[in-house]
Amino acid sequence: MRDDPMLPEPVARMLEEYRQLLADHGMTWGEPPIAYVRVMSQSRFVEVGPFWREARRLAREQAPGAVPAELQRLECELDYDEVLRGALGPIPPEGLAVLRLTPDGHDLRGRTRAVLGGAPLPLTLLIDSVCDHAAYVTVGGQEHEVGVKGARLVELDTSAEVRVDGRVIDLSGLTRTAPRAALRLRAGFPCRWSVWSADGQGWYPPGVPPKRDYNGVPYFHGDDLILPVPAEPLTVRVTRGMEYGCAETSLTPPEHIETLVELAPKRIYDAAARGWYGGDLHVHLNYVGDLVAPPKWAADSQHGEDLHVLSLLAANVSGERVLDKEALEHWAGQDLPWSDATHVARMGVEHRNDLFGHLHAFAPDGPPSLYSTGFAGTPDWPPTTQALKELRELGALVGYAHAFRGPTETPEQLVGTPGCTARMVVVDAALGLVDGFELLHFSSATGSAQAYRRLIGAGNRLAAVAGTDSMLTFTRQRMEMVASPIGWERTYARVEGPLTAAAYADAVRRGRTFATTGPFLELSVEGRGPGETLDLTQGERVRVTAKVVGPEVERLTLLTADGELASSSGSEVSAELTVQWPTYVVAVADGGAHPRSLFTHVYAHTSPVYLDVDHRRVAREDDVTFCLRWIDLLEELVRTTARLEHRRQLEDYLSVFDEARRVYRARLT
Repeated sequence: MRDDPMLPEPVARMLEEYRQLLADHGMTWGEPPIAYVRVMSQSRFVEVGPFWREARRLAREQAPGAVPAELQRLECELDYDEVLRGALGPIPPEGLAVLRLTPDGHDLRGRTRAVLGGAPLPLTLLIDSVCDHAAYVTVGGQEHEVGVKGARLVELDTSAEVRVDGRVIDLSGLTRTAPRAALRLRAGFPCRWSVWSADGQGWYPPGVPPKRDYNGVPYFHGDDLILPVPAEPLTVRVTRGMEYGCAETSLTPPEHIETLVELAPKRIYDAAARGWYGGDLHVHLNYVGDLVAPPKWAADSQHGEDLHVLSLLAANVSGERVLDKEALEHWAGQDLPWSDATHVARMGVEHRNDLFGHLHAFAPDGPPSLYSTGFAGTPDWPPTTQALKELRELGALVGYAHAFRGPTETPEQLVGTPGCTARMVVVDAALGLVDGFELLHFSSATGSAQAYRRLIGAGNRLAAVAGTDSMLTFTRQRMEMVASPIGWERTYARVEGPLTAAAYADAVRRGRTFATTGPFLELSVEGRGPGETLDLTQGERVRVTAKVVGPEVERLTLLTADGELASSSGSEVSAELTVQWPTYVVAVADGGAHPRSLFTHVYAHTSPVYLDVDHRRVAREDDVTFCLRWIDLLEELVRTTARLEHRRQLEDYLSVFDEARRVYRARLT
């Protein structure tokens, strides 16, 4: 029997299975090796741009003059260790050393890291050969073959013996012994802490994973924590999610003494005091990676970020295995054990199809019958429409995840841009099956927002939401933001009464939301907020006001279905609007890169206040026509690209397309 409420027997067995998968297969956990899975190890050490530029260069070397589709296929077949070799800068990043093999010998490059008491450090070794023959390198007694002018990543620690052609490679230059000290960190409440040396090396309490955010800053969560550190100059920073600022101090702790650091971040705004609660609707507890995450890590993260609502999604990766399925089956329909009056956590689902889109589902009452389509040779069927219907029957709040990665000015861009995007949302929104749309994710905020405004301009009622896709099983990812803290983007919802999963879901369904990377954004039209409707007569005038709190905002804008109404570089903007036809109003706050934002830039976007005229909803002809063209292109995509097994599966798609077309056309009458 297990007494720990966070580790019931099914969840404990699940975690043991994952630890074995990690031991047997490394970061991929044995998932089918599609490109996204194959690049996980390399993405710890290089940004997405340099990596894929090098991949394109190597593909062009193989096939000069190849068309883009052929180059893309070749990129997926490359040896990604060799791509990493070409994409790295002259100095390897922390945690990576490069062993270069030449006909004349070898050269070892890597950063020197401090160790306390001689304890070894984990290390990834990139073996880079320029030799015209295969090379053999023995690491910790295991031989690794490196092909002709090839490259290979090997995991080890700094105590391992490395041999090349029988000669021992001296790794001692990669570490130095530092005098030992200790810090005790205390804020008075759970926080996110960062501790680093002058050279950027991070320091962590024992047993805590050495995580870094997208910007490379080390972090961990808790309060009254003791951690071993070097008796050398250090920086200590503390924060607590987007409602707080940062506090920072520098010190050199004395050797062999525990030094107390009392530091607390100041609050910038208190959303709950205004009835608003922030949630992250897209988080994965376990999703392959270099760690296996117990539920306690999610609990520490939620409280350390003061994240009001957390949705942990069970999902597949590239095969049919559904990670965290046992946790969902055990806890479905109930709050997770660490929930309290201002922090609610639930298990949920990410339903995934890479051609038509991924769905997030918050707080279902039970597991669904189907978690994915189109993986491991299965057909791209049934349509996401069916998954949404089932998830709604289970009581879940549902939305489209990581919507669009690039420009969305034309339907052709929405459907034709490669990658996993929310292509089917235009159909499912028309059928009334979608509650929310992730404007904020690691995808393009501006592109997703443009598509969102097309959808609401065509008469669909969708809440603006956010989901980070943070994954607690990664220590570092430089190509995406999945290793960053949970809640770095949030869906704020105005909740009536106490915070519960049901109350939060109801507020999102009603569109009482804004999505944000940090700013607190308010919108009022004659006293009505996001999700509410004013029924006006033609020619009636209304007063529109938006306010924002957050030092990172550079521009505040009011938009209607017809475009920009007003903007300001200050914290408030107001305008008078004469309403001649049905429309909506949204507020947008944006800015450039800022330390408070873990996104590439600052962004916040409200759900609309709807302005009906004589009981008619907004349905702009231009937006409806846009959506109809979008559906036509979707049908073409299904006919030419979708993996379907027989005519009946195609007819299921054609049926929902025709139903959505009828809805849009009816809005024009």
